[in-house]
Amino acid sequence: MQSTVLVSACLLGEKVRYDGGHHWQQHPLLTQLHQQQRIVPFCPECAGGLPTPRPPAERQGARVITIDGADVTAEFQLGAQLALHTAQARGVVMAILKARSPSCGVTQIYDGSFSNRLIAGDGVTAACLQAAGIAVFSELQLDDASRWLAAYDASCEP
Repeated sequence: MQSTVLVSACLLGEKVRYDGGHHWQQHPLLTQLHQQQRIVPFCPECAGGLPTPRPPAERQGARVITIDGADVTAEFQLGAQLALHTAQARGVVMAILKARSPSCGVTQIYDGSFSNRLIAGDGVTAACLQAAGIAVFSELQLDDASRWLAAYDASCEP
């Protein structure tokens, strides 16, 4: 079985972002993965039960809070667990997630003040997948992800 890659659904053009839009990415790696049928599309926020559109949310420590003060931590945690379950069931070895998202952000997220300030940190789903040993990259790191996957695939050849 060929390894698969979990990809944030919004990066594939699905209108699942908080604002009802998408953040479609055109990159040779995503094209290749699509042609090889190795993509597992996933939106942890939708999987966790949040509607589209929805109020913007940011991590505030261990909690995830919307701009209007609602605590959506449980939905984000459920989405992360469902992403991990899906990844494990589908043989996912790597994830490509939406940068800066409170779910999917990799190495950088918004600081929780809704003022567009970034801090070091990971989204809830990114942290969950990494803790399970799945390599995680954002769309800002697609070249790195491509190199990582090529090395992984080469190491699995007989």
